[in-house]
Amino acid sequence: MDSASIDIENIGGIESIEAEIPPGVTVLAGPNASNKTSFLQAIMAGLGSDHVPLKGDADEGRVALDIGGETYERTFTRAGSDIVAEGDRFLDDPELADLFAFLLSSNEARRAVETGVDLRELIMRPVDTDAIQSEIERVRGEKADLDEELDRIQSLKRRLPDLEERKQSLEADIESKRSELEAVERELDEVDTSVEDRREEQDELETKLSELSDVRSELDDVRYDIETKRESLESLRSERRELAEREDELDAVPDAELDTIEDRIDDLRREQQTLNSEISELQNTIRFNEKMVDDARQGKHPAIDTVTDGGEAAALTDQLVESDQQTVCWTCGSEVQVDRIEDTLDSLRDLRAEKIDAKDEVEAELDEYTDRKREYERRQQNREEIRTRLARTETEIEATEDDLAELTDRKETLTEEIEALEREVETLETDTYEDVLDHHREANELEYELGKLETERDEVAAEIEEIEDEIGREDEIERRRAELEEELVDLRTRIDRIESEAVEEFNDHIDQVLSILDYENIERIWIEIVEREVRNGRRKTTENGFELHVVRSSESGVAYEDTVDHLSESEREVTGLVFALAGYLVHDMYESVPFMIMDALEPIDSDRIAALVDYFSSHVDYFVVALLQEDAQALDDEYHRVPEVGA
Repeated sequence: MDSASIDIENIGGIESIEAEIPPGVTVLAGPNASNKTSFLQAIMAGLGSDHVPLKGDADEGRVALDIGGETYERTFTRAGSDIVAEGDRFLDDPELADLFAFLLSSNEARRAVETGVDLRELIMRPVDTDAIQSEIERVRGEKADLDEELDRIQSLKRRLPDLEERKQSLEADIESKRSELEAVERELDEVDTSVEDRREEQDELETKLSELSDVRSELDDVRYDIETKRESLESLRSERRELAEREDELDAVPDAELDTIEDRIDDLRREQQTLNSEISELQNTIRFNEKMVDDARQGKHPAIDTVTDGGEAAALTDQLVESDQQTVCWTCGSEVQVDRIEDTLDSLRDLRAEKIDAKDEVEAELDEYTDRKREYERRQQNREEIRTRLARTETEIEATEDDLAELTDRKETLTEEIEALEREVETLETDTYEDVLDHHREANELEYELGKLETERDEVAAEIEEIEDEIGREDEIERRRAELEEELVDLRTRIDRIESEAVEEFNDHIDQVLSILDYENIERIWIEIVEREVRNGRRKTTENGFELHVVRSSESGVAYEDTVDHLSESEREVTGLVFALAGYLVHDMYESVPFMIMDALEPIDSDRIAALVDYFSSHVDYFVVALLQEDAQALDDEYHRVPEVGA
């Protein structure tokens, strides 16, 4: 593998430097404030991270990273309090790398234990739980549609016996009418034989009677169609009223209000990021001042001169143990009482607590606005669907009204034709034919009634067949509903399974990292999934939380569980580093990120640092670590070293 190279301008404390980074381990050895961290941040910037500080007196900076024969150049421009990045970067999405591959002292995963950041949020951040929730909503909707379909089929099942009974009744009526008609036709034949000599007149009369029967039959059909259309029209109007009522119930969401909610969500997210940054800066300041106070208490502050004969040094030590101990302020260089620094530390801690509370309030409000946005979008979608159905119903109503008007006109025309035919028949009727006419009228009426019965019987039979077809789909719908039920259960438990698997992987790799460190005071660190009550907007809900446990051992070798709050500052830093390194292994970061970046390893002794570097050097192509000179001496001499980073 070829060496990588980097060209840096105005990043952190570096004005300009070019350096070669060979494969394997590169050690930046030197004292604090020697631009080691700036060099690491420049590598991160070339890979894609946006956590890049510009040199204090510069408005622009640049990083060009050459790796694998490709050059990735990015520029950074100051814009007020922000820094705008442009150019090509190695990683399309650097979020995971920022969490688990770029392990600076300010790394979010490393600081999680110190600042009380939600471990679940960090561990689950790479998982797209929103997509799973959307899939749950989709499956719920399809299942609800199938439930409605099954309810409809059950309703059809309950109706089927009545239809079967109606069909049988109609067939009985049809048989009865056919018998009556056959009897009338036999009588008509007997009457016809007695009037053979008047056949010509009879033929004309029968023609008129036949026409009259046809017109009456058509008129009855038209009346039936009119009644059917009226029922259909009433049904459509009822549906229109129902849709209109539902539309009124769903108040329209003004675009301006939705835009306001989206703007508020953006503001809250920016405020959340700002608070996270401020909490981080406060934590770094608190840690630095705590270390300075500890050093002052122990007489190790670099501003206190010491001598080898024990005379003057002893006097200074005596001064440090007095109640009004003094030290040198790291900001102005003047002597101040240690108690005053501790008072300031208390104020900073209070301020950090206020910022954390403010962040919690912002996150709660963000959740509330996000839920409101989703509800508004759902209401808008429902309203659009109702409007579409309402428009379709209006069109059907208009078409039905037009058909009804045409049928009404046809009814009036047929009524007039019947009246004219009846007048013609009356002129042809005589006493001789009176009996014949009566039989014809009766036969015509029976034929018409028989036709109506047969039509109704056929309609009932068709409806029965349609219902039986629908019932035949019940098993298929039940199977699909069962599949959706299983899918819904799987989706609902998928997040729980993902959480469980993620925690299990983290615990396994935490054990692995701890075994490398062989830390005497900490026997075991593990994460447990616990349920806790949280506020979701104005409501309280239950959700999973990831709780960190620590097992320590006493001087007598007895193991006991302790809380994170009881850990010392250095032990919390080690715990945070162990968590971050476990994340590196869990996500196989070495497969997608060729660099591993690490600094701020002072809480670990040099031998353990060497063991840690040796282990992870086999996982990654380029491992760049920043160390103090004395810690670097414990590392393999074959590792590449960069003693001076530049200024």
